[in-house]
Amino acid sequence: MSHNPRLLVVDDIADNRTILSRRLVRRGFEVVEADGGRAALELIAQQPFDLVLLDITMPDLDGLSVLKTIREKHSPSALPVIMVTANGESADTVAALTLGANDYVTKPVDFPVALARIEAQVARKRAEEALRLTNQQLEHRIDSRTAELSQLNEKLASEIVERRRSEARMEHMAHHDALTGLANRVLFQDRLGQALSEAEASGEAVAVLCLDLDRFKEVNDTFGHPAGDKLLRSVAQRLLTAVRAEDTVARLSGDEFAIIQPGPASPEATAALGQRVLELFQKPFELDTDVLRSGVSIGAALFPHDATTANDLLKGADIALYHAKSEGRGIYHRFEAEMSAALEARRGFEQDLRQALERDEFELHYQPLIDLETHSVLGCEALIRWRHPVRGYVSPADFIPIAESNGLIVDIGAWVLRTACAEAARWPAPTKIAVNLSPVQFARPGLVDVVVDALSAAGLDAARLELEITESLLLGNSELVLRALRDLKKLGIEISMDDFGTGYSSLGYLRQFPFDKIKVDRSFVSSLAASTESVAIVRAIVGLASGLGMTTLAEGVETVEQLDSLVAEGCEQGQGFYFSRPLRAAEIRALLGDPRWLPAHAQAAAA
Repeated sequence: MSHNPRLLVVDDIADNRTILSRRLVRRGFEVVEADGGRAALELIAQQPFDLVLLDITMPDLDGLSVLKTIREKHSPSALPVIMVTANGESADTVAALTLGANDYVTKPVDFPVALARIEAQVARKRAEEALRLTNQQLEHRIDSRTAELSQLNEKLASEIVERRRSEARMEHMAHHDALTGLANRVLFQDRLGQALSEAEASGEAVAVLCLDLDRFKEVNDTFGHPAGDKLLRSVAQRLLTAVRAEDTVARLSGDEFAIIQPGPASPEATAALGQRVLELFQKPFELDTDVLRSGVSIGAALFPHDATTANDLLKGADIALYHAKSEGRGIYHRFEAEMSAALEARRGFEQDLRQALERDEFELHYQPLIDLETHSVLGCEALIRWRHPVRGYVSPADFIPIAESNGLIVDIGAWVLRTACAEAARWPAPTKIAVNLSPVQFARPGLVDVVVDALSAAGLDAARLELEITESLLLGNSELVLRALRDLKKLGIEISMDDFGTGYSSLGYLRQFPFDKIKVDRSFVSSLAASTESVAIVRAIVGLASGLGMTTLAEGVETVEQLDSLVAEGCEQGQGFYFSRPLRAAEIRALLGDPRWLPAHAQAAAA
């Protein structure tokens, strides 16, 4: 036992109580005495006891009445009661057991028997209390474990839901474009296969339309990639408004989109869809503070009219798309068999262009830049030429746009800078070299380093290099471009604006950046004799440049009349076939050392 059992001995005869109590105390019990029933009930109400030894016969309140009151609040296991009854009073004993007594002893009390019964009842009470405590602890543990399991079940259920959501997201990401939310190439191929299977069974047609944004690369190069991403998202939303619920719109890559038009499809229905898409692109795209216009070219092919497999159908639509772009962009074209040859020719052209640098097929020609007052050569503009072993000389107008579209212009432009600077270093100082820069070169990091490396490798003074840019370069991402231009100008390099007046002329550009020179486009020069408008434009450009402290140079001077008109308007420099065609390196070196190449009146002026 963890502590001495506390007993309550109730008897109205003091000697009986005393004798019994002393013997119990010697046995290790803690004993409290009560001289009557009411006193016993008061003590039970105030103190805990392990057992009550209760005499039946008492004057104030008999033992049976006390027992009845005890059982109203305490069960036999919670508070055992052993009745003490006179020997032979069987009726009282039965009544006591009926009221809930745990046991009884008779008078005179046989102590060993009484002790055995007391210890048995106390032990049982302790055992039941221990069992009850164990049950309570077990119930508590069960409740705690149940709560834990409930929490674990909730967590597991939550994890299952989240996993399913994650799997759904992964499934969606695996089959949809992250930027636009459209179907990606994987889902496109799957749905195209399904559409063709259903069409074979039903005898209906399926159309595939391939779409490519016109000059999207220029948007990225001038406005920046964030603007390009916003444009792609806006394009996706517009395309969804043009199709039916059963159609599939996909983004295949970059600015390439595709539409699957399952049956009932027909050449007329597909052409109508293509026209709806073209009309959607007539409206400009509003992207935050920028407003962009972007066209689209469309190629289409139909199953089973143009192809009978998914790969051939997509290839046919792609060939038709290339044909649409080659015809001027912003066009819908359906596949025709003869288009394949044109596509192969284009691919061959691009492959040859990629190998041109490695095979040393590029060369530079140099066209003199003339002082219109003294007719002296101030410098030369470097003009790239492609000498292909089979194609012959390929016009820059044919290969430069392709090089810009596929990024080759970056490597080609770096080669032009290195070669031009190396050649200019062989000329007499201070003859300048002018080099054109593409907007694509500005879109790539490290342009200033490329220029510095070219100057350093050639040993050319930066003041002898002139870089020409077009107005379109300053659109959109103009702050980044202006920062690069300022860095170049700090090196002592002159910056010229080429083809001024033909693009997005803005006086704001001239105010933001102090260009050294403005080049009047040849389209105004060629019409000087026949167009008063061209004369007025040239006069305005010359006046504007003069007021801003900039030099003007006229391109495409071919006649003496044009020259006289330009001089009359105050233009300071010129270039064109009137002075000299573009010359190879050896020829330009000879020219720079010999003035006899000039026209007769120029020679006289020089004399």
